[in-house]
Amino acid sequence: MMTDTAAKPHRRIPWDSLAVLPFVIFAVMFLFLPTLSLMGAAFTDRTGNFTFENIAGLFTDQILAAYWISIRISGASAILGALIGLALTLAIIRGKLPQGLRSAVMTFSGVASNFAGVPLAFAFIATLGRLGLVTIILKTVFGFDMYRSGFNLFSFWGLTLTYLYFQIPLMVLTIAPAIDGLKKEWNEAAQTLGANTSQFWRYIGFPILWPSVLGTLSLLFANAFGAIATAWALTGSNLNIVTVLLYNQIRGDALQNPGLGAALALGMIVITSLANVIYLIVAARAERWMK
Repeated sequence: MMTDTAAKPHRRIPWDSLAVLPFVIFAVMFLFLPTLSLMGAAFTDRTGNFTFENIAGLFTDQILAAYWISIRISGASAILGALIGLALTLAIIRGKLPQGLRSAVMTFSGVASNFAGVPLAFAFIATLGRLGLVTIILKTVFGFDMYRSGFNLFSFWGLTLTYLYFQIPLMVLTIAPAIDGLKKEWNEAAQTLGANTSQFWRYIGFPILWPSVLGTLSLLFANAFGAIATAWALTGSNLNIVTVLLYNQIRGDALQNPGLGAALALGMIVITSLANVIYLIVAARAERWMK
């Protein structure tokens, strides 16, 4: 005979949800709350009153030029990093290179993709600066003066070259799983139907990899657009990029304007968020081919 107080099943503790809790707390404290604080500061003047003056200041010639050169540097380093990184990853995974070389490249990529800031700028100055090691060797041994030939480390292409040091490894790490996902059966089926290697990559390989490449390109753009320490240590105020301008507005003496700095940061958040949204959308489409 059943009793009225039938035992109810105990509700299990969602351990998976608890495991994600530290990440949620971290994201709220160091991502969402600072973003909300920036939004409030961007619409506040020096006396604490609501204003649109800081947002309107983003459309001045100097700030628009800073955004434009930052977009150009980020785009150039992202495109070059994606092309070089893709070629390198294809060579070590799909090529006939020694198997041990893949482990060495992947290990180096994991380290180099996180090597940025002042140490990276100093390394390039010591290597390719006016008195850098490579510059002196080329000048004294081969009689070739890079700087008289037009090269300048402290310029647009100099900063782009510096960014490639961490952009290429990031591309290798990100695109490697997609290249590993290219099934051997697809290549064998194409060969059975009479396709050669170039036709396989043209009609099968690259169309499948294209969403992953495009998504990674957006990630590389966002990665370069938000970099500040490397650009500041390498070029200082010589190159008017938005991150250096932001630093001057927040920490500078003569140009200090925290409200305008918050508006600059808010504009950067919008641009990098768009790049990351593109990455997430394209990556989701690419995953369908990898299943």
